[in-house]
Amino acid sequence: MKEIVEYTDYRKFIQDYYDERKRTSAFSWHAFAQKAGFSSDVYLKYVCEGKKNLSVGSAGSVANAMGLVGFEYDYFVLMVSYAHAKSDGEKRAAFEERCAMARAHKMRVLGDEEFNYFKSWKNSVIRELAPHMPGAKPLEIAHACKQKISAAEVSETLDFLVKAKLLKKDKSGNYQQTDKAIKMAPVEAVPLAARDLQRQMGEFAIQSLDLPLSERVMSGYTLGLTHRAYERIKKEMEDFWRRVVAIATDDDETDCVYRLNMQLFPMSEWLNKSETVLNKEEKNEK
Repeated sequence: MKEIVEYTDYRKFIQDYYDERKRTSAFSWHAFAQKAGFSSDVYLKYVCEGKKNLSVGSAGSVANAMGLVGFEYDYFVLMVSYAHAKSDGEKRAAFEERCAMARAHKMRVLGDEEFNYFKSWKNSVIRELAPHMPGAKPLEIAHACKQKISAAEVSETLDFLVKAKLLKKDKSGNYQQTDKAIKMAPVEAVPLAARDLQRQMGEFAIQSLDLPLSERVMSGYTLGLTHRAYERIKKEMEDFWRRVVAIATDDDETDCVYRLNMQLFPMSEWLNKSETVLNKEEKNEK
């Protein structure tokens, strides 16, 4: 069975624990439930199948039943707490607490570095900027940023990017990108940080309205769409992104770091509810 920090879903962890015990002994859901203090023989089976939820209050009992102690016990309870968190802020706090706990025990949580990367605009901008400013001191890089950032923040960001293997430092002390593009990790918590980044970049986009037209491109349309048209436009946007990334990564030189935002969001409720439901059902069938 994998280390507990390799799990992000407590249901998957419980299922893997059960499968491992079942493989090596006459373990049963009945015995498992009894040990955890549940009256229903199949309660934990239903939890793993997503039919029931494990409460934060009973997480400790299940952790005890699985023989978890110390760090692993606390980590499991935090996984359950994360699943019950209602807001992005609560989820973010639960995930960051798990990461801090793992780091204290010299372990890395799946998605930890990706989560930290997407939390701030500084990481993506400096990752693009530093490799194209050979020999530059942190203060020079700070001055090259449109947004206010200190030399100390640049140094801290560079250290993080190197540690996360998103930048590498050569013998001359210059930085190089380890990869041309970064793909988001398939971890539920990472999009939470990405939403923070999108909010930051959205605010910067508003500020950039004061820039000369020669330095920015902005346009927008208010459209009346069917759900089918929405899906087609979304597909076009995905294809467009792929072409943009291909163009950007085709050239090794950089003259300026830009941010490209593209949004398509509703300005009203769906008027034809039946069509929306129909399209969702059709999509599920496919």
